[in-house]
Amino acid sequence: MGKKLLRAANCFLLNQRGATAIEYGLIAALISIAIIAGITMTGTDMGNTFNNLGNSLD
Repeated sequence: MGKKLLRAANCFLLNQRGATAIEYGLIAALISIAIIAGITMTGTDMGNTFNNLGNSLD
């Protein structure tokens, strides 16, 4: 019984699949935040540019 429990605990500690999935999830979240921030900043500038262009055409 003790050896099985020790073997199961050792297998659990050496398992890297969960850690890898969490790392990929964090990377995806950071990339998403960067994209959203970039689009937000660019979107405001683009809106102002098109408004200025539209006003100059009138």
